[in-house]
Formats: sequence, structure tokens, C-alpha cells
Amino acid sequence: MKNSITKISLFILIGVIIFGCNTTKRVPNGKSLLTKNDIIVDGKKNKVEDVFNQLYQKQNTSLLGYRLRLNIYNLAKQKTDSIYKAKFTKNPSKYNRKVKWLSKKQVNRLGQSFWYSGIHDFLRKTGEAPVILDTSSTKKSLRRLKSYYYSRGYFDVTANYKIDSIGKKKVKLKYEIVKGKPYIIDSIESFISSKPLDSIYQLRKKNSLIRTGQRLKYSDFDSETARITESFRNNGAFRFQQNYVRYDIDTLTKKHLANVDLIIENETVRVEDSLYNVPFQLYKISKVNIYTDHNPANQNAAINDSTTYKDFTLYSVDKLKYRPKSLTDGIFVTKGNYFSDFKTTLTSKYLSNLKVFNYPLIQYIQDEKDKNGLIANIYLTPRKKYTFGFSADFTHSNIQDFGISGNTFLGIRNIFNGAETFEIGFRGNIGASKDLANPNNNFFNISEIGVDAKLNFPRIFFPFKTDKIIPKSMIPYTTISAGYSKQTNIGLDKQNFTSSLVYNWTPKKGTSLRLDLLNVQFVKNINPSNYFNVYRSSFNALNDLADIYNTNTNYIDTNTGKLKIDSGTNGFLNDVLGTTPIVTPSANDLKIIRSIGEQKTRLTEDNLIFAASLTFSKTSQKDLGDNNFYAFKGKIESAGNWISLLAEASQLTQNGSQTAFGVEFSQYIKTEFEFIKHWDLTRKKILATKAFVGIAIPYGNSNSVPFSRSYFAGGTNDIRAWQSYNLGPGKTGSVQDFNEANMKLLFSTEFRFGIFQQLNGAFFVDAGNIWNVNDIVTNPDAIFSGLKSLENIAVGSGFGFRYDFNFFVIRIDLGFKTYNPANPENEKWLKEMRFDKSVLNIGINYPF
Repeated sequence: MKNSITKISLFILIGVIIFGCNTTKRVPNGKSLLTKNDIIVDGKKNKVEDVFNQLYQKQNTSLLGYRLRLNIYNLAKQKTDSIYKAKFTKNPSKYNRKVKWLSKKQVNRLGQSFWYSGIHDFLRKTGEAPVILDTSSTKKSLRRLKSYYYSRGYFDVTANYKIDSIGKKKVKLKYEIVKGKPYIIDSIESFISSKPLDSIYQLRKKNSLIRTGQRLKYSDFDSETARITESFRNNGAFRFQQNYVRYDIDTLTKKHLANVDLIIENETVRVEDSLYNVPFQLYKISKVNIYTDHNPANQNAAINDSTTYKDFTLYSVDKLKYRPKSLTDGIFVTKGNYFSDFKTTLTSKYLSNLKVFNYPLIQYIQDEKDKNGLIANIYLTPRKKYTFGFSADFTHSNIQDFGISGNTFLGIRNIFNGAETFEIGFRGNIGASKDLANPNNNFFNISEIGVDAKLNFPRIFFPFKTDKIIPKSMIPYTTISAGYSKQTNIGLDKQNFTSSLVYNWTPKKGTSLRLDLLNVQFVKNINPSNYFNVYRSSFNALNDLADIYNTNTNYIDTNTGKLKIDSGTNGFLNDVLGTTPIVTPSANDLKIIRSIGEQKTRLTEDNLIFAASLTFSKTSQKDLGDNNFYAFKGKIESAGNWISLLAEASQLTQNGSQTAFGVEFSQYIKTEFEFIKHWDLTRKKILATKAFVGIAIPYGNSNSVPFSRSYFAGGTNDIRAWQSYNLGPGKTGSVQDFNEANMKLLFSTEFRFGIFQQLNGAFFVDAGNIWNVNDIVTNPDAIFSGLKSLENIAVGSGFGFRYDFNFFVIRIDLGFKTYNPANPENEKWLKEMRFDKSVLNIGINYPF
């Protein structure tokens, strides 16, 4: 009863704070607060953002209908300096008392402190001043609204406004727009004085963005001007600019019909003090010069080395350090071809992607020997050949009480004189843990070392030419990488070796392809007997069951009363799961023990993976500010096929399975699909959705997928109502430390909205789960068996706050388990929608 009274009192207090605020507190007498703008177009309310953006005055922002920032602003006291002084004017004795233990200067400065002045400055800056109705701004808004529709072909548009009083010092504005009948393009004629340009226009006329029968819109004419300019400048019209395009629109001959004349005059040329009109000429590239070590600070440095390669001339102040072909492969401005802005941009992009030069400078000058020729000068400023970095950190975790880690890397550009880049990094960690056996009494008894190397080629690195399949305009590059790491007294003391050969290219803007021709990973567990020391949840679950069923006292540690690690745990597992079981637990407990044994086997076995994969990505997002786009990514991966053929030919087997280098290699097929869609709902409101489907099927040499290639559910960028690895598989509610499986479904939806300034909010719903399919797992609760298994899709919902620093976003999300498939039948829905059962997620940037 006492708790109920406390909660009711809290709700009443919050209600008084929210609804008791006076929004007109700072509105002067005789003035009115603008609370709402309604725009009625042809009798219907219009909420299009572009239309509302025409208004000079907009009402104060609100959050779910509550004017939060206005009320924050109203909390601030005005003229805090005068209030502080008046405080002592009314009570001189108080001022004298303060002066006795503070100087006069300090007392005066106290009025500028945060408590007296700063807090109110903060409230004013954080809040939002009341929007006072200004009729002059209203009239400007009306003119802009008329202009908005006029530019869209509604030349007969009419508009007026009305001010409605809705309370003391409160008004709302209603703008009423009648568009009238639009003007339609009836005919289009072109008058282009220069014959070369007219030929280009007529050839591409079918791509025109203005057509007969369309409503006349000024924006279409702007787009058409840009299209014509781009078409001309990509086909030799070096001197052409947008301002040469103009339109003569006749709307008087026929009512609500427009006759459009496209007019492009000849080029205007100044000779001394006279202006002449001459036809535009199409320019071809007569020569291409490449300055390979240009220094902007010393542009007149003498050239000491040069060479000519396939119509390109390369110059260098010092000795030429690049193989000519490595540079000319990425230069699409070539001798004999017409000048093209597109090829200029593509050349700049290719050369920048080499990561050997700063952004290139490409200039064109007219060839004095050829009146229709251009000399292209490409200036390349090299970056430093060597880069070196080092970092160190002190760490603490549940594995080590104290640790020191360090990273160092070396980068070498143009390592083989072909614009290649090489990077190598070393990392290491030493730590101390009092939980580990330490017979030599060493302070540092934990260590990890690793090395990673990567070599990039700015081309497809292959025995034969691939230009006809993947042309250089797709900016291809090849990455060869290798890495090794070793742990001591960490987990299972893994040794990990990785190596890969990867090709990347971009067929067109927004589309990319990645081919992992070879991806090798070898994981060796040096200390598998430490498994149950690492995975304590699995050990505790197994130990609790051993207390019920174990009959062998040799399995128990007399000091702790628990199963011995590793002999006791292995003995009990063998008694239950061995070929001749001597312990018979209940059906449900047998599921748990079998699950623990299966995961122990999978996580302690050595893994050898020879995989190849192809990834396709496509997005319609134009830039980072585009919030109305889609993105798709598909991937297919296959492992163990070609190595299986070699093993079969060599008759290399072990325990009935094929091996390579003495290790049973993995064999599986894996595919993934991800689709993301964003809708811009205007006014900083965005609806974002994500769908993910992934499955990996083991076959041949494997009966399960390696842990590193499996799926998990939960976490900051996944189903946020569960922590990472804590959900699934299926409805098992597994007691394992890391729950994973070989199939996953995920669906997420977020509604994002602005709160104030850089602070944004979001409501979200996540749904999904993981399951086992065609692998070693036998628990039916974990296996996907068809559409009926979809009833085990977990649902999480919640809300979050995001602060945008422009270059990254700090995100805090609170997730609640809305539907938990692991709970009993009548407790699945909404039983854990409580703060004590919620999951706090802290992340960088948006989840999708």
C-alpha cells in the first residue's frame, strides 16, 4: 500500500510539472504566442515538409505534443544580474555579512556564478524562446507559399491567411491556398546555334527531363539544364557552361498551355575590349602530362627525370619512383579522345583510391599547336612513404586483474613501385590474474601476442588479364592478408592463423562486389581442459545436475564439493552420454547435459576452414544526409570443397573424416541476405527497417558449423532486449555461456525523431531468433522444423536516446523482453516488461 501511494504521488507530481507549466509566461502583454500553423491547400490540410519550409514563422517545437524546449526556456529567470543586485538592495545587512568573509569583488562575481546566472543561461540556450506572432512575417510567408506553387505551374494560385485566437495570449494561423488549374507543356522547340552542340542534343533528346504533356515545373527546367550541360561537357564542349542554356516560355497563346523554346546561343568570346559570338567547338585531348611528385609549395621546381609510356608523359623532380603502367592504368583522360568531365572525375577517384597520393589536381590548357586540342596536366602529390604508429593501454577485465597492452604498426606506400601499399602491425598484452595457478609466483602470468600483415594492389592480381571482365573503370583492387595470434593462460589458449586473398570492385555507383577467392582460418586450442574454468555458466549447470545424479565420488573435489575440472566433468558427461550410459537423468535434464556436451565438443575442437565467398552490395543512398534510401547485401560462402578433392585424392583421413595438415577441415555452404530501408517522414522523423536472413548448412566432412561462422542473437545492434549470445536457440532458454546456431532471422523497425538540438530519440521493435538446422544438435526445442518454429521468434521493444556529434553518434537503448519464447506458455507475452528485466545497450552510431 505504501509503495502504491508513493507511485501515485510521483505520477501526480510529474503531471503537475508537465501540465502546470505556463507556456505564455514570457509572452509580453499585447502579444500572442503562435501555437500552430495550418496550411489548407484546395480544402485539404497539407503537411508536406517542403511546403512548411516556406513559412518564416513556425510554432515552437514539441515532443509528443508537449512543448519541452519552450517550458525549459520559461524556467530561466530573466535579468539575473538585476535580481542579484536587488537581493542586497532590499537587505543591506546580508550584503555586509557576505563582505566580511568574502571580498566585495568576490561577492559581485558571485552574481555571475552558475547558481545565480549560469544555470539560467543554460536553460535559455537549451530551451526555445516563445514564437511571437509577427504579421509582417506572416505576409512574407504568404508570398513564399504563392511563389512555391507558382514555380510548380500553378500560375493562377491565390492565397490568404486567417488568425484565430485560441486562448489568452495564444493564436493559431491558417493559410488557405487555392492552386487553380496547372499549366501543361504543349510544345518544345530547340534553337541551338552551334551545330556540334545541336548534334549532341538531338542524339540524346530522348533523355530529356521536360516533355509535352507534363505540368510545367521550374525544377524540371533546372534539372534539364544540368543534364544538357553534363551531356555537352562529357562530349568535348570544354568551354560550355550552364548559363548558356535559357528557356522562352509562352503562356499567353493558349490558356493553361505552355509553349517552350530551348535556346542555346553561340559562345561569347572577349578579344581585348570587344565581344564576339562564335560557335562552340568540341575539344580533344592532344597530350597528357603526369607530374608524379608535385609539391604545391614549390611548383616551379626543375624537372630532372621523365619518360613516355603509351601517349602519357611522366615527369619527376627526383628520380621517377613509379612504374608508368601502375599510374596510367588509372588515368581515363587519354590522347585522341574528347574532353569529358566524367573521365576527369573517374581519374581523380581512381588516383585517390591508391592511397599513395593526396587528392590529385587535373588542369586543362589549350594546345597552342592545335586550336581544338587540350593538354591535360595531372599533378600528383605523394604522401609520406613510411608511416609508423604506437599505442599502449592499461586494462582490467574478468580475465585479468591488471594488464598492459600495446600496438604498433608500420605502413609502406608504393612498396614495389606499382602504387602498392603494405601494412604490418604487432600487438601484445601481458597481464596478472590471481585466479590462475602460478607455481613460479610471477606477477605477469597471462600473455597474448599477434601480428597482422596486409598488402594492397590497385588492380586485380591474377595470372591472366581480367580487364574485359572487370575493367579499370570499376576501380578494382586486391588485398592479400595474413595474421597470427597466440594466447597463454587466456581461455583455451588459442593459436589462430588467418590468411585471405580478396578482390573488390565497383561496377557502378552504389554497387560493389567482393570476391574472397581464398579465406583460410586455423584455430588450435592448446588447453581444452580449461573449458569449464572459462565457461562457468555451463559448469554450474552441469554441477547442479551432478549433485542430483552423480554416484561416483571420484568425480568430486573434496575441498569445494563440486565436480573436478577436467576429470570429474568429463567423467560425468561420459556416464550420461557415453556409448554405455550408467546414469539415466530425466528427459529434460538429459537435453541440458547433451547440449552442454555438444557445445564443449564444438568449442574445444581445432578448426581448419578453407572458404571462398562472393558478396554483393547495393545502395540508393546518395550521401550521408540522404535519409530516404534502401541498401541490400547478399553473400554466399562455401568451405572445404576444393580441399576435400585434394584430401580424397591423397586419401588423408582421421576417425573416418578427411583431414588436411592432420586436422579435420570444415565443410559447409552459407548464405546471407540483408535489406535495409529508410523513409524520411520530414521534420527529423525517420522510419528505419531491417531484415536479415542467414543459414549455414554443414555437409560432407562436417556435422556442425565452426563457432566463428555461426550466428548469435542479442546485443547492441541486434535484438536489444537480450544481451549478446543470451537468446535461443529456438525456445530452449539455454544455460550456455554462448548460445549460437547455424540459422538466423532478424527483423527490426525504428522510429527516430528529434528532441532538441543534437539530441534525438527512438522507439524500436526487434524480432528474431537463431535455430539449428541439419547439424549435430538433437534438442527439438532448438531445431528449426518449418513454419511452426516461427512461433519461437522473440520480440523485444524499447526506446532510446542518441546524441549526434556530426561525425559520430552516441546511442543509448533500453530494451524490454516483449515476447520470450523460452518462458512457459502463459508467461511468454509482456511478463518481463519491467525496468529490472530490461537490457541497457550503449553503442556508437545507429544500429542500421
